[in-house]
Formats: sequence, C-alpha cells, structure tokens
Amino acid sequence: MRTGSEPTTARSPLRARFWLSVWGLIWATFGTVVFALVGRPGWAVACGVLWLIITAGMVMILRRIHQGPRWQPGREVPPYAPPEGRRR
Repeated sequence: MRTGSEPTTARSPLRARFWLSVWGLIWATFGTVVFALVGRPGWAVACGVLWLIITAGMVMILRRIHQGPRWQPGREVPPYAPPEGRRR
C-alpha cells in the first residue's frame, strides 16, 4: 500500500550491505587467524567477536533478501499513516 509519501524509485541497499559484510567477514577471519598465530589472544578474541557480529548481520540481510522485493506485512500490521504537517 502506497501512501504517496515514499519515493517511487527507491532501491534497497541490501545487496551493498551484503557485500560489505562479506568484506568485513574476510577481514575479521583473517585478523582472528593471524592474531591467534602471532600469540595475541586478546586481539584474536576481539576479531572473533567481530566475526560473530558480522555473521549475525549477514543472516538478517540474507533473510530480508530472500523475503523478496514485494514482501508485505500481514493483516495484523496496520498501514502506515502519511506524515503529518506536510501540505501539498
């Protein structure tokens, strides 16, 4: 349902966010391995925690991508009200 207040040519940034997450995942994995091999356990743990955060973000991004561009909420979600205070 369109309210008339959103752009008609809006594009989702999900694919860009996915590829940036892949890039971050590569670096976090690299950092975890290198710091573990060099003997810096604190930095290895920090990179490992970052790796977990990036992985959780990627799961959410992939979930949204698989929902598709035409996904609409169910009947239990009311339609969005147009913004107040804007006059045409």
